[in-house]
Amino acid sequence: MIDKWFIKDLDNILETKPIAVLIDGGGADFLVSIAERRYTVLKADTEIEELHAKYVIESKQPTSERFLIYTTTKREHLKFIREYCETNGCIEIPQLHNYIKEKVHKTLNLNINLPPEELIVAAKISEGKNQNYWMDLCHKGSTEIFDLKQELLPFLHDPEGYAKTKYDPQILDLFYHKVNELLKQEFLPKPPKTLAKELVTAMFDSLIKGTSNGTLHQVYEQWVDSVSYKKSLLNYITSYKLPSNLDSWVVKSNHPFENIDQLWLQDLGKNLQNLDVIKAWLPGIRKRAQSRQALTLGINYWQDILELIEFDSKNIAYLSSFQESVDFYTRHLYKLDTAIRNLYARFLNHKDLLEPFQELYKDYVNIFLDKWFKYFDQYAENQTGALQRIIDNAGGKTAIIVGDGVSFEVAKLVSNQVDPKYAKGCEVILSDLPSETENNMSRIYMDSGELEAVQSKREKYLSSQNTSKAIEFIKLDKVNREAHQSEILICTYKDIDDMGETLQQKALKYFPESIEFFAEKIQTLLESGYRKVFLISDHGFVLTGLLSESDKVQLGISGDHQKAERYIRSGEKLSSQNSLVEIQRKSKGYEYLYFSKTLNPFKTPGVYGFSHGGAAPQEIITPFFSWEHSSESMTPLTVKIANKSELETVSGDVFQIKIDADKGSGDVFSAARKLTLIFFNKKSQVNKSDVFSIESEKSIAKDYTFDGNQSLEVHLIDATTQQLIDKTTITQNKDRDLGGLL
Repeated sequence: MIDKWFIKDLDNILETKPIAVLIDGGGADFLVSIAERRYTVLKADTEIEELHAKYVIESKQPTSERFLIYTTTKREHLKFIREYCETNGCIEIPQLHNYIKEKVHKTLNLNINLPPEELIVAAKISEGKNQNYWMDLCHKGSTEIFDLKQELLPFLHDPEGYAKTKYDPQILDLFYHKVNELLKQEFLPKPPKTLAKELVTAMFDSLIKGTSNGTLHQVYEQWVDSVSYKKSLLNYITSYKLPSNLDSWVVKSNHPFENIDQLWLQDLGKNLQNLDVIKAWLPGIRKRAQSRQALTLGINYWQDILELIEFDSKNIAYLSSFQESVDFYTRHLYKLDTAIRNLYARFLNHKDLLEPFQELYKDYVNIFLDKWFKYFDQYAENQTGALQRIIDNAGGKTAIIVGDGVSFEVAKLVSNQVDPKYAKGCEVILSDLPSETENNMSRIYMDSGELEAVQSKREKYLSSQNTSKAIEFIKLDKVNREAHQSEILICTYKDIDDMGETLQQKALKYFPESIEFFAEKIQTLLESGYRKVFLISDHGFVLTGLLSESDKVQLGISGDHQKAERYIRSGEKLSSQNSLVEIQRKSKGYEYLYFSKTLNPFKTPGVYGFSHGGAAPQEIITPFFSWEHSSESMTPLTVKIANKSELETVSGDVFQIKIDADKGSGDVFSAARKLTLIFFNKKSQVNKSDVFSIESEKSIAKDYTFDGNQSLEVHLIDATTQQLIDKTTITQNKDRDLGGLL
């Protein structure tokens, strides 16, 4: 507020006089820059400068220009400008801190007790602030001069740049003193970079010791969230050395050090069977999983760890049918597949960290698979003719995304990213066996049960079965906001399966992009005219993770057979193979199919990692998800009767109704609207218009006659839903219709 006080003092003189003199007893020179915003300032510290100031002023007289002469010479020693002090006006500030005290007392009726140096700095910082700043200083003291929670972050980001550009030396010196007070150490002059490093060390030390320094902790949280300053934080994190005697479990849950997270993972891995220890650590793990700072820094795997260590497997024992097993997987167990996939993506090259959690995952899955295969004789695929069933039941424009290798758990993540304003359905389809692309895609497209290896021929078959409906086939990446004319749009997407089979587990890092891609395209389809969008897939997949030679299923099989990683075709019945599931079915010239009862692959040549073809739930439970417009998501174009005031009194028998449409929300459903007008006289319908359309940001004018009715009520109706949109009364004024004959 020092700027307001000083300008007010100047205005009191210069509103009536052309010249004011400021006599500075020391330290008030910063007020010159405040005055320069409004007035011409001339400095006069010497006799020559006094003479020059006098010459400049008098050479411009008469003028409307206002002058402030700034001098550090006492009034009695002035030579050439002394007369201006007497005839115009003078502000004398012999001691700046007393001037400030006087202003605070006079303006706010408060007494402020700060050392002169701090009071002057406070005044400089007060520029642009309101009276609350001074009230806080009076009541709370010098700690309120600097808002360290705001000042520390730019200082830590660039200490030397901050020192050069932020404040004048007097303010900077007090700032350094306050920083040292925060660090509880004596002030010593030192380079800004050194002081910044000491601050960061204190900040990080408090985090890893589990202690709390409120100011530094708040600055740290702001730093993590800051886009502009984040790079410097990462540099400090890299250079900070963790102490050798660190107790990792006392560290604050929002710390920035992934090395500590790895220590936690190691401890957890060693104690997964010690329930008491895990129970004691769980509160801290939950906090870490929810920490905004951890998530912002990319440490985002603790929720996956929690899914594994908190999973309750006891209800698996109560499963008594194959359908109950399917339900249990789609409600509970699939979350473990998501968790382990995320952990594989993060830690596949860190065997010591990953292995205990992989073993825990496999333990749970194996317990479930015992039940799954116990009731597997109740399994029946319902994949055959999936597209035909959707087409038969389609009501309006429908889009179907046919994914390749989109598992149920991946589809759930897609569903979570689609705008919840759309009504969704989450059912499942059980894939045919073996769960491989050629077989399953044939089942999806062809209800005949035939096997067709060529995609174009599958599409041709589907079109031939639906000659009365326009079906269009497109790749999903070609979908955009342009509306398609076809009633049925089938979109194919093969990237997940292609990536998995080509890159194996290296493909895992690309899954988040694919999930986001699916969600984006689903919304695009819904916004471009399709009332319902389906997502189905040919099969899911299993991941091998860390695989030892002993994990591979080795079988001694003789006779004519074909062995893949997840299934075996055989011309003869295999004997004594209790570890396998047998299905008698002709498949590519073979009579029997065999599948492992575990997630482990058969020993085969080639690369392991991402695979399918087997009978595990991860492979054959596939999504049958849908999204459609709810009443909330289908926002129609807003229209209104625009000339209601004109219709209140109409001369003659003909009147015109004007209808305006707004610009809509940008999707197909708000691009245009079909309307009709219904006319009533004394609550009885007397007329009805034809159906007409109006486009966004357009106006329509319709002419009608009274047809003997003196008053009509018109209703603007949505022609599709019959919703009343707007209404008004139209009244004929016969007096005004006499045309001046009376």
